[in-house]
Amino acid sequence: MCDTLCAIRPAGTLFAKNSDRPSTEAQLIEALPPRSGGGTLRAEYAEMPDAGAYALSGSRPDWLWGLEHGVNEHRVAIGNEKTWTTLDPAKEPEALIGMDLVRLGLERGATADEALDVMTSLLAEHGQGGVCDRTTGESYFSSFIIADPKAAWVLETSGRSWVAAPVSETAAISNRLTLRTEWTRSSPDVAAGTDWDSFRHPDAPTAHADVRLAASRACLAATPLADLTPARLAAHLRDHGEGPWGAPDEPDAASSALPGEYRPDGAGVSVCMHIRGFQNTTASIIADLPADPGAPLRAWVAPGNPCVSVF
Repeated sequence: MCDTLCAIRPAGTLFAKNSDRPSTEAQLIEALPPRSGGGTLRAEYAEMPDAGAYALSGSRPDWLWGLEHGVNEHRVAIGNEKTWTTLDPAKEPEALIGMDLVRLGLERGATADEALDVMTSLLAEHGQGGVCDRTTGESYFSSFIIADPKAAWVLETSGRSWVAAPVSETAAISNRLTLRTEWTRSSPDVAAGTDWDSFRHPDAPTAHADVRLAASRACLAATPLADLTPARLAAHLRDHGEGPWGAPDEPDAASSALPGEYRPDGAGVSVCMHIRGFQNTTASIIADLPADPGAPLRAWVAPGNPCVSVF
């Protein structure tokens, strides 16, 4: 489970994500140097020619090659979400997984458009498949937000199939398909005008995602774009279901209670996730991608639950 959002402001883009993973799985926050191309590159399961890499920083589950989220030297930020579709990922051969695509997009994309092209080209060539959660042995497909200082995309996938929609001002995604017919780019097998929601498995649970998606959209809608700050997003990433809290400009705000036990109707699930026997937020990021090329790129990361961590 995860939650990702972005806002394209006049001064640049803000990007944020909570990565929800098994509570016993560590994530490593790494700064990776640029890499020259040549030879063969092995991702988690797939091999491909090594095209080289831009410098980047990201958060990686300790057993994976790929990243949950990150930002590169060209101010591109990417994060992914687990989704369910009509295609069974468990039946797909080992190939690329969502975390591979996050890292490869950051390694090879100098803009959001370039990263989208990289990721979708690799999807067409390799497809998706392989275990993504070693605790449960689960395989899954992913959706993504891909952002740079002036533009962003929502990319949603099902195996080799995909659609992408440009972000006009703000976007939020969670663990469900969110696009319908507003997409503007797609894989060749998706006919013009297709309702992408038709790719959602009819039995796929959405209540747990709907609660968090509504919270993220409400956060983005509550503040004018020009006034949205990293501190405001930090408060949102700490949301336990009663609203944002913990912003530095609200030192007297009381912390909201921890959520209860998980239920299929979505009760007990919140943006800041730590439900015993379910999943925890194990890493968070907020990236400020300034439009001014002379302004510094800033990213704040929080290991573990953001409600008890420091960005």
